[in-house]
Amino acid sequence: MKRRALWALLAVFALVVAACGDGDAADTTEAAPATTEAPAAGTTTEAPAATTTTIDPKADWPESIIFGFVPSQEQEQLSDDIQPFVDVLTEALGIEVEGVVTTDYTGLVTAMGTGQADFGAFGPFGYVLAEQQFSNLEVLIQSIRRGAATYHGQWFTNDASLCDSDPAPGAFENEPLGDPDATPVLKAPTDVLAQQTGYDYPSGEDPVRTEGVSEGYACEGIDFTDLAGMTVAWTTETSTSGYVFPALQLINAGLDVDTDITSIFTGGHDGAVTAVLNGDADVGVSFDDARGILEETNPDVGEKVIVFNLTSEIPNDVVAVRGELPDSLKAAVYVAIETYLATDEGKAVFDEIYEWTSIRPANDADFDVVRDAAVKLGITEP
Repeated sequence: MKRRALWALLAVFALVVAACGDGDAADTTEAAPATTEAPAAGTTTEAPAATTTTIDPKADWPESIIFGFVPSQEQEQLSDDIQPFVDVLTEALGIEVEGVVTTDYTGLVTAMGTGQADFGAFGPFGYVLAEQQFSNLEVLIQSIRRGAATYHGQWFTNDASLCDSDPAPGAFENEPLGDPDATPVLKAPTDVLAQQTGYDYPSGEDPVRTEGVSEGYACEGIDFTDLAGMTVAWTTETSTSGYVFPALQLINAGLDVDTDITSIFTGGHDGAVTAVLNGDADVGVSFDDARGILEETNPDVGEKVIVFNLTSEIPNDVVAVRGELPDSLKAAVYVAIETYLATDEGKAVFDEIYEWTSIRPANDADFDVVRDAAVKLGITEP
């Protein structure tokens, strides 16, 4: 970890604090005392030596912080995956950092809102509901994946007979990107921004075929009205790509998600893929491409679980922070994560955690599209 960039930033914060304080606090030198008598002729006087007070940019930091994560995969595995990042963050900040994986987003929201956790990695819908419940939460970081600040949910099935043509290696991508009315277009797996099963991304950007693992298969021709009477595997009711946006697609197609389909909630994106792979559900939804979570234990998952549609674009997941924490600490965490992601180790660790390749400062207004979806579904409170 390169600490020089971090401490340089903290030094800047120290100068800002010094410049913006009141007159007494901002003045870091002691003025020479006024004299009441003129010096005797022929004598000289020396001004008293100025003293400098150093402002510690970490003076108002807590002794430790808790960084919370919501699992997008099996909880115990994520706990192992985050530990290298937690260790690096501890070293970079110079204070103890504890990483905690909650069972679901509700636990993390409550912990942050009540001061039991300080930073938290949220999906976009989780963040929107969290800041509605607790006004002290702020969005700090938005993730970037292979150059994209948005992602989408994917629909998949185990029944190739539903397709208009034989499934083949391929992947969907919305065109034009960012347009709410974009059309999913079928492309080669290497021509889309989302990471695809059957490929490794050693540089975080460029795909390389994974030996012994099937490419992801896709097909066209399945209409949402065709899903009436089927069993749908969702992730959780607070998942943006695993429930909110795809459920809205069914509603827009004229289906009632409570009566026209049978829903099962699997608890995670890997769970939804597993349910379809094992035949426990006819179709399922997840982020694109959650099939890759299972490819080590099920190398043919990309061929057996066939993607047939996408949701519209969704702003990427975020890191939220308790607003009352010092701005210098928030900035230090941002720099530490950005610096770590610039290393090979950081790329590998975050690829395992959430497939991040870089970050950018988050803009709360970007999540209005998620708020609108929540209102349309009638979900406005946690």
